[in-house]
Amino acid sequence: MAKKKERLIAVNPSGKKEGSLADLIYDVVRQIPRGRVTSYGAIAKVLNLPNPRMVGRAMNTADDPKNPIPFQRVINSTGRLTGDYREWRKKLLEKEGVKVKGDKIVDFKTLFWDPAKEL
Repeated sequence: MAKKKERLIAVNPSGKKEGSLADLIYDVVRQIPRGRVTSYGAIAKVLNLPNPRMVGRAMNTADDPKNPIPFQRVINSTGRLTGDYREWRKKLLEKEGVKVKGDKIVDFKTLFWDPAKEL
């Protein structure tokens, strides 16, 4: 039986966790290269989260003017834009060179960035 991957959480010398779960998610999202996309599920898997919706909730609160979060690069596992601000996200992705037809990423499998392999 395969051993379950342990989730690493930064801890200060005081023993307190550094940052929140949302901050961990944002750290992964900030590493997605321009012109690439990943899924809520891929991020959840690499962080050992029980549900991809936890990533989706964090993306809904992604607002940091000093350290922007490229939330448009996180899509569902079938390559579709979901949730709020679809048209805005589509425009942002197209500026990065990602082709979107309707709400679907063209060449999703080619553009998919897998944090489990890349981090």
